[in-house]
Amino acid sequence: MVSFTVGRGEAVAITGSSGSGKSTLLGLMAGLDVPTSGSVRLLGHDLFSLDEEARAQVRAQCVGFVFQAFHLLPNLTALENVMLPLELRGEPARHAATAMLERVGLENRLHHYPRTLSGGEQQRVSLARAFVQRPAVLFADEPTGSLDEQNGRRVTDLMFELQEEHGASLVLVTHDPVLAARCQRELRLSGGRLIHFEEQRASA
Repeated sequence: MVSFTVGRGEAVAITGSSGSGKSTLLGLMAGLDVPTSGSVRLLGHDLFSLDEEARAQVRAQCVGFVFQAFHLLPNLTALENVMLPLELRGEPARHAATAMLERVGLENRLHHYPRTLSGGEQQRVSLARAFVQRPAVLFADEPTGSLDEQNGRRVTDLMFELQEEHGASLVLVTHDPVLAARCQRELRLSGGRLIHFEEQRASA
């Protein structure tokens, strides 16, 4: 059984060996997967009392995602990828997306397609896309797993800077103990069970 609460603006790391259930837990928390029992409350919503369309609406309004594999749309430019979540909500997009790409240091790559960007640049586009909609919660699944050390550190620094600026809660799946240590708490899983629950530690 896994039971815990993530506070507003808190950064929590989910750790454990491969196959321990980290990504499954993240999917359940985001309402992407459906549990056989139990419940998940996300920003006051009992996710699994909602149908899939309603869960998708909650995610669109309140949640950002960053994944190891980037998940950028290959036929859209960096700017168009970042504009997309705002356009889906019917909001003005170009100015906000441009400003967010500038914030992550990609002002000269706005019109480049993902295939022409490095891995670090693609992950920064992914960060910009996640934060442009000012999410209340950011879910990140091994966000530096596909990056070299230098790019991983740059993406990590940006992620925590943006999380603090926007006041978002961050739930981070990682194998990296250094990355986990930057969070305020660590939840360690083994075989789908919570084996370690670290109390909130002071921010650095």
